[in-house]
Amino acid sequence: MKFTAQRMQLLSDHFFSTLGAKIASLNASGKDVIRLDEGSPDMPPPAWIIEALTRSASRPDHHGYQPHRGSERLRRAWAAMYQRTFGVELDPDAEVLPLLGSKEGIFHLALACLNPGEVALIPDPGYITYTRGTLMAGGEPYYLPLRSEQGYLPDLQAIPGEIARRAKMMWLNYPNNPTTAVADLDFFSQAVAFAREYGILLCHDAAYTQITYDGYRAPSLMQVPGAKEVAVEFNTLSKSHNMAGWRVGVVVGNPQVLRSLYTLKTNLDSSHFRPVLDAAASALEGDQSWTRERNQVYRARRDAAVAGLRRLGLTLSVPCASIYIWSKIPPGWSSALDFTNAVLEEAAVSLTPGTVFGANGEGHFRLSLTAPLERIAEAMTRLEKWRGA
Repeated sequence: MKFTAQRMQLLSDHFFSTLGAKIASLNASGKDVIRLDEGSPDMPPPAWIIEALTRSASRPDHHGYQPHRGSERLRRAWAAMYQRTFGVELDPDAEVLPLLGSKEGIFHLALACLNPGEVALIPDPGYITYTRGTLMAGGEPYYLPLRSEQGYLPDLQAIPGEIARRAKMMWLNYPNNPTTAVADLDFFSQAVAFAREYGILLCHDAAYTQITYDGYRAPSLMQVPGAKEVAVEFNTLSKSHNMAGWRVGVVVGNPQVLRSLYTLKTNLDSSHFRPVLDAAASALEGDQSWTRERNQVYRARRDAAVAGLRRLGLTLSVPCASIYIWSKIPPGWSSALDFTNAVLEEAAVSLTPGTVFGANGEGHFRLSLTAPLERIAEAMTRLEKWRGA
């Protein structure tokens, strides 16, 4: 008997779940693997955020179901963050919807908006959940190549007219994962105009806007006049506040789209744990100066990794945002996967092959800055010894 739905054939185990099992086996055999693969922040949120969680959890009346829209306090805190950071006004009741992490919302948005056979325009390389959600909704991915010579921005004019007319959604992600590229408001304005011309829902994944370096400030798509008419934007505390495991995200923008996603979510989940709602609101409301100090920690790690990779003769740009480095693999390797497998097994350093993010990621790897500086330095030393062996 077959108990698995045919649609599950569209999916496979996520790369990082398989990689985690392999690393666990290597560690059990006596190796000390340095993980520079997954984008899971290794630093905790500030103590006052954790204290807000524990205070709320100590309340006997804070353990029941919560509203599907999250708390009013959290919605207003997200709206205040957008006003403070980007100068964007949002209606907390109609234009802000808390999520169980942005990944959940990204995946489910396709189910809420895509009909079978409709096209989603997806960056390649790009976050795999854009594709997985599209496939589960019965949609058709159409990949937009991101190339270094174009600053890893999609060429909107190169999209065939017949594809644009069939498209229902388009995904953007800046600061970008995995390439670390950034986009300015001029490009976002072009994307909004393109979406309006073809009647496309523009979806922007803004997970890394709060992690920037060297004076750079990342914009929000919502800053473009009229963006809310055709667009939504995802954000998250996973990266901005070191709260990946807490699963706190948000989608803001077009009220009709948020209403559709809300209806879907009322049938899929039962909102957050009240203490998480309270602590997340505290995280957004409190003094944000600590994030500047945190970003300086990432900056020091970035500089150490860039210097080490350049000593190896690798080609890469210095990122001004995100928690990653995107680099070409060394000459002589047939594939990114072969290279990262060899590095893992022979140097005990775990990197992510670019092909995890799409065919256009071939020839590259992503390095995550989510390990202490001394571990990153040790990883660079191991790579130098491995290359010299």
